[in-house]
Amino acid sequence: MGRVRIGTCSWTDPTLLKSGWYPPGAKTAETRLQFYSSNFDIVEVDSTYYSLLPERTAGLWTQRTPDGFTFNVKAFSLFTQHPTPVKALPKEIRALVPAEHARPTVYQKDLPEQAVKELWQFFARALLPLDSAGKLGVVLFQFPQWFFPGKDSLEYIASCKENLPQYRIAVEFRNGAWLSDRNKDITMAFLRDNGLIYVSVDEPQGFRSSAPPIAEVTSDMAVVRFHGRNRETWEQKGISVAERFAYHYSREELQEWMPRVQAAAAVTREVHVLFNNCYGDYAVRNARDLQDMVRDMQPGLFTEQLQEEGS
Repeated sequence: MGRVRIGTCSWTDPTLLKSGWYPPGAKTAETRLQFYSSNFDIVEVDSTYYSLLPERTAGLWTQRTPDGFTFNVKAFSLFTQHPTPVKALPKEIRALVPAEHARPTVYQKDLPEQAVKELWQFFARALLPLDSAGKLGVVLFQFPQWFFPGKDSLEYIASCKENLPQYRIAVEFRNGAWLSDRNKDITMAFLRDNGLIYVSVDEPQGFRSSAPPIAEVTSDMAVVRFHGRNRETWEQKGISVAERFAYHYSREELQEWMPRVQAAAAVTREVHVLFNNCYGDYAVRNARDLQDMVRDMQPGLFTEQLQEEGS
């Protein structure tokens, strides 16, 4: 059976810091990461979606976490065809933005080809410390609602892998058309053929951005992300990210995923389960709940380190 890693999509969320989950002595970035990694063996880095990761920071993360710890890293917004603030680009890249571009955000198509190439190289270099230390899991590409299935989109996903050939790529869709009866088999075949990891999700249903809660395995690793089931805020404008994902799962709701996690672990070497309901201590509490369920279901599915900590 594959190894099951369970964690959250942030360890520095302001609402988590205010929740009291960290002990009083964990006041610095270093002590917080050390405490987090004593409780979980994986974390997803979402800050890399908003700004490029400095290589020095990645190096510090490797030093502050134990052997066997894993970081999944979210791809920079420009690479997933989201609008990206010009101020989020490195200074030397900002200088290449065409003078006639008056908007505060850019898409990849707005930049010269050389600038885009340099951004990919910058992003890839920053991950090297994690990769060299054996602590890099996957690079997560979360594509937006307006990223529709089709030949051009498939070619773009393939190009992402070409730009990061040394890393594992995981793909999450925010448009249900990719998983429709018409497109699902094509989508999964493409991911399998290209060695890409399909990201299974638990999220509100009934929106164009909704992907069904299926646990499809397309590689030797599997990734599951829990976004909460808060329909009222899922596509609401003008609210914070924390408010959007403010949902605490019941144990019954988590139990629905146990057969899927077990089935994925049976055919992969690792299953990464990440909680993105990062509001207060919701995510860490649900991650602990799932740890207990997986441990009870079949101890062999869980990591030896956390089995010992939980004993």
